[in-house]
Amino acid sequence: MASIHTAATNLISSPLRHRCLLLRPASFLSSAIPKPFSFSTTSRNSSASSAMQAPDSVSAKEMPPNGIDPTTAEEYASQSKLLQEFVNLPIIDKAWIFKSDTANTSWAMFLVRQVDLLANKKRTMTLSSRISKASKDSVDFQWSPFPVEMSGAATVVPSPSGSRLLVVRNKENDSPAVLEIWGSALLEKEIHIPQSVHGSIYTDGWFEGISWNHDESMIAYVAEEPPRAKPVFDYLGFKKEGSAEKDCNSWKGQGDWEEDWGETYSKKRKPSLFVVGINSGEVRAVKGIPRSLSVGQVVWAPPSKGSDSLLVFVGWSAENGPQNSPRKLGIKYCYNRPCALYAIVDPFQQPSTNKLSYEGEMDDHATALNLTHGFSSAFFPRFSPDGKHLVFLSAKSAVESGAHAATESLHRIEWSADRKLHQSVNIVDVVPVVMCPEDGCFPGLYQSNILSNPWLSDGCTMIVSSVWCSTQVILSVNIFSCKVSRISPNESNYSWDVLALDGDDILAVYSSPVDPPQIKYGYHTRQVDQLITWNWLDVSSPTLKYSDKHSNCTSEETCKESKVDGVCTPLVLILHGGPHSVSLTSYSKSLAFLSTLGYNLLLVNYRGSLGFGEEALQSLPGRIGCQDVGDVLAALDYVIDKGLASASKVAVLGGSHGGFLTTHLVGQIDLLWQLLGILYVTCH
Repeated sequence: MASIHTAATNLISSPLRHRCLLLRPASFLSSAIPKPFSFSTTSRNSSASSAMQAPDSVSAKEMPPNGIDPTTAEEYASQSKLLQEFVNLPIIDKAWIFKSDTANTSWAMFLVRQVDLLANKKRTMTLSSRISKASKDSVDFQWSPFPVEMSGAATVVPSPSGSRLLVVRNKENDSPAVLEIWGSALLEKEIHIPQSVHGSIYTDGWFEGISWNHDESMIAYVAEEPPRAKPVFDYLGFKKEGSAEKDCNSWKGQGDWEEDWGETYSKKRKPSLFVVGINSGEVRAVKGIPRSLSVGQVVWAPPSKGSDSLLVFVGWSAENGPQNSPRKLGIKYCYNRPCALYAIVDPFQQPSTNKLSYEGEMDDHATALNLTHGFSSAFFPRFSPDGKHLVFLSAKSAVESGAHAATESLHRIEWSADRKLHQSVNIVDVVPVVMCPEDGCFPGLYQSNILSNPWLSDGCTMIVSSVWCSTQVILSVNIFSCKVSRISPNESNYSWDVLALDGDDILAVYSSPVDPPQIKYGYHTRQVDQLITWNWLDVSSPTLKYSDKHSNCTSEETCKESKVDGVCTPLVLILHGGPHSVSLTSYSKSLAFLSTLGYNLLLVNYRGSLGFGEEALQSLPGRIGCQDVGDVLAALDYVIDKGLASASKVAVLGGSHGGFLTTHLVGQIDLLWQLLGILYVTCH
């Protein structure tokens, strides 16, 4: 098997700076390049392929009966084994940190995911570690000897104190969903919830909202509304209530058709809100939410007078078409769906206390209160530690412009301790939309999530991950001074992502497209001039103990050559979809695999990508197929002019809008048709 080599990561400098990423292999593995080369285009509905014979390919007469010569078959087997090794690399998905009774010690729990390629399944595991800090600039992680596989678990959510663990199991077909409550040494409670109460529980990361209350006696969550009863008819017409179906020839009518939420949400039509009492095992649906709302991202409001009373959630209205007609139109990658924050009373509250004081008109048909009235977008609600402020993100630029994703903004509102909610609540802009950032300056917020507890001990500083040009960085945001600071290293071209907070310290991962994620532990020091400096410590992790071949890959010295014997290695031009998405400098198993085979990789963030300010993003609508194509060609011309690639050895790879761009490049530019060596184009 060919050895694995690392690749160089270089951000191109020029007018295209920060928008292009060139990955160059450390050495060219000519034996690993498949022969003969082929050209193909594919789509969801059709596919076509035609081969271009390379100069040194085997003739048809020399080919064995099965069409593959032994040397090529051996290469394919080697590449297949190599691909399996890359795919099987475990990746840390989430992490939680809990306080310990011992000074300078805390406990961490990691959720690790691993793909089993041969079994065609994904495995979920938990891994624990004891964190010891002998001094401010020293940290030691003592890992459990083995991970624990959470077989059949949709997700796991520890309680805020770390004393309990919720395991969610969504069963197939019509089987009940199961909630397991685990203590430190045993299963405390197992709650089976039949389909008549609700369907599968949402664990998708968007509608998903699983929240423990403050004394850890109840859990609020989002699940699919139970199926509605459908009319049944026999040969005489409508079947009377009480008669058995087996007594007559019958069929079930479908009733009113109801739209689902589209891509990846097949049969997901009505996310609804539920609360389970852990001690009793009773599950109650939250009443008073309009049927037009799909709910998600629920959190418990701070306790009032010693009791957990209110739930705050995000509601997406299905009535957003012309004349308020029901139009869901899908929500995956679509942040331009109008949404708002709502508050509602916990269903376990007694009727006598089930009242909210609300100044302003109320909807006669609902008791859920809109907290962001007149605001087109509000999601990811988070309460400040003192309970006096509610902070949320907004994609109002996307809603108002129609772009499926755009620059986000951060806002806060005051939370009344007396439960009196005002319709004209004052919404404060903490981080506004950045239109045109100066070079090297903060480009605006682009977040896909916020930690459940993102706060430092000062109670006003949030730690978040956000896109900054072609990288992901870690930011601190003060919700009162509105100051935004980049706290991951400024000089790093790697992408950083915050996993959890350990008091005022940060647990994070960083990676490049070809370097797997590594754990970092960050702490800050305050200088004489009150300037805060963040320092980052390396953390060894059992998830990163790769085989000897992978160790050689990550430790070998980076090579800056992109030529072998004076000939440029083949280049794969990789285009992201969206179009309002971004290619980041974060780890990608597929890119690392291609780089290991010896290909140069060019990733282009054309104008319209996230991470460069709202003005650049909004410049693309109306110019699609022209401006983005021109940007990609400018990047390609640049690397060719610099001698980093050959025009005769270029591949184009893209999905969704990237596939759309691929066909435009092939159709518009003769350059990509005049390939003498390798040309491999894929769009899907």
